[in-house]
Amino acid sequence: MSFHAYDRRVELPRAVVLVEGTSDLVALETLALRRGRDLAAEGVAIDAIGGAQAIRRALTRHDGARVVGLVDAGEAGGFRRVLDDVFVCDPDLEGELIRALGADQVLRVVDAHGDLGPFRTLQRQPSWRGRPVEEQLRRFMGSGGSRKIQYARYLVEALDLERVPVALDGVLSAL
Repeated sequence: MSFHAYDRRVELPRAVVLVEGTSDLVALETLALRRGRDLAAEGVAIDAIGGAQAIRRALTRHDGARVVGLVDAGEAGGFRRVLDDVFVCDPDLEGELIRALGADQVLRVVDAHGDLGPFRTLQRQPSWRGRPVEEQLRRFMGSGGSRKIQYARYLVEALDLERVPVALDGVLSAL
């Protein structure tokens, strides 16, 4: 296949992981690096498709490649309708990482990145008081601009590689 504007050969990936968003992409890239894998050199691409509703459109970009998906539990049905290999985060990536690390370790990561004060502010809000700390942490990571993306990397960096969530491990093992 030739890319007409530059008349160069464009190498198509042999495999593609479709993910909902950038935080999923960052988590997988970080985990691959921690395991000593160079996905690009292996011919693997990760495509953050901008939400589960874009799955069908994304598939058209990857004709001929082996395609697997990583998706949150609430969106798994849409992925499963069009892909054979779907790995599901329950309830989502943040929930999987928080469970794998444990709340105490996640709080240490939050503290190490200077966010313990803002997290404690969230905990004091009436709608979040008394809720399990794991729920509070998921909410905290999902708020604040790029926090979700940053913490995808931070939490995967903190993971014991023997305790990697099944969905993340499954995606990398499938490639």
